[in-house]
Amino acid sequence: MSGKMKRQGGNVSGDSLMVSTNEKILREIHNLYVDTDKGLVPIAESLKIKLLAPRKKITILLIGNHSAGKSTFINWYVEEHVQKTGVAIETQGFTIVTSGKKRESLTGNATLHLYPHFKPLQELPGVIDYLNTEISTSKQKKFSLVTFVDTPGLVDGDMKYPFDADQTILWLGDLADLIFVFFDPMGQALCKRTLDLVEKLNNAHGDRMRFYLSKADEAGHESDRQRVLMQIVQELCKRPGLNKAGFDMPTIYVPGPQSKPSRCVNQIEEICKDIERTINHTVQNTLNSLEKDCEHISSEVDERLYSDRLNSSYNLRARVKSFSFLSIGLLLPIILLFNFFASSVTMDTLRSAVGPTGAEAIHAYLVPVRELWDSVPPGYHVYVTGATVALALVALLLARLASRTRSTLSRKQKRSLLEKREYVGTTIRNQKESLYSEYLNQ
Repeated sequence: MSGKMKRQGGNVSGDSLMVSTNEKILREIHNLYVDTDKGLVPIAESLKIKLLAPRKKITILLIGNHSAGKSTFINWYVEEHVQKTGVAIETQGFTIVTSGKKRESLTGNATLHLYPHFKPLQELPGVIDYLNTEISTSKQKKFSLVTFVDTPGLVDGDMKYPFDADQTILWLGDLADLIFVFFDPMGQALCKRTLDLVEKLNNAHGDRMRFYLSKADEAGHESDRQRVLMQIVQELCKRPGLNKAGFDMPTIYVPGPQSKPSRCVNQIEEICKDIERTINHTVQNTLNSLEKDCEHISSEVDERLYSDRLNSSYNLRARVKSFSFLSIGLLLPIILLFNFFASSVTMDTLRSAVGPTGAEAIHAYLVPVRELWDSVPPGYHVYVTGATVALALVALLLARLASRTRSTLSRKQKRSLLEKREYVGTTIRNQKESLYSEYLNQ
């Protein structure tokens, strides 16, 4: 079952479809991150920085009891029958509904291959076999910028799912930009399982939660509808995490061509406005994240170049120290040997070996050493010789220790870092400014 792909319908050319400004901006920013040669993600990886490419669409998670109208709402928003409605709970799983260039259905591993940010679902036993994707070519409303995640209807009792439904929904809640909770006035709106999940999601992502009384036109008269609303709100407010001021639960229903006239206020268009606001916020947040990521990369490059300058300065001092100790370690034994050599030969022998001028020069240079040596009592000559040798060995050891240097960047590495900083600080930021202006001018 996993990994199979079932194609439906024909191809629709992406070039022939109108692309909104927001969709264009999110797509271009995504490409700035994932480009193989100069994308921010590979640049960041070369600097050992972990960056995640922003998604090109917002994700909306829909939860609720069985037959709460989640799939019906998706079909209404997409204006295409992509989701089956009224299916028994035993056969339902998790369905991702998104837009694409051709009508297609994906199951199992094919979904994870196409949408890698869902790959952690593999760690939840049984979920992959009940995960599928419906790709629609619809361009209605803001669907090209939305990915819906439809979840199994929740029921109380001994119902056992072939996967951990609660854990999976909580994980999807972490991923979602909006979480729609549908309460069905005719079904099990107050089932404990739904309320427990809603409370957990609200504790973690209260700003993303939206509550709706779905199928409101089927709740009877206005008084019946108000009674149902009060029951649901009272039950929700018993939960500490959900008992807050400004709690709102709009009444919605999906209008149909054969729907009977209803006096119920339908606020379903408010959902569309909420989705559009979230898309706008996502575009702004993505542009801001692009700016921050560029600054992060530039700062990392500056820090590496600064660290390289410090290391180069340290290495220069280390070489000077090492050379000084090495000179002392070698010069002391050489002077001592020269003194012994000059003392053990006569001036005539020295003149015949190096000439009169050389002999006089050696004699003159060794006068201080000879005087110092003569000032030492003969009984201490051995000790002085040993101390001089020991001092020379210590100096050589210090020279070796001081010769340890830190790693520095090669010219090629420094040039590469400077190119990355220039590209991120100039090219990417100019594109970001251009996209921001395009967003504000739409």
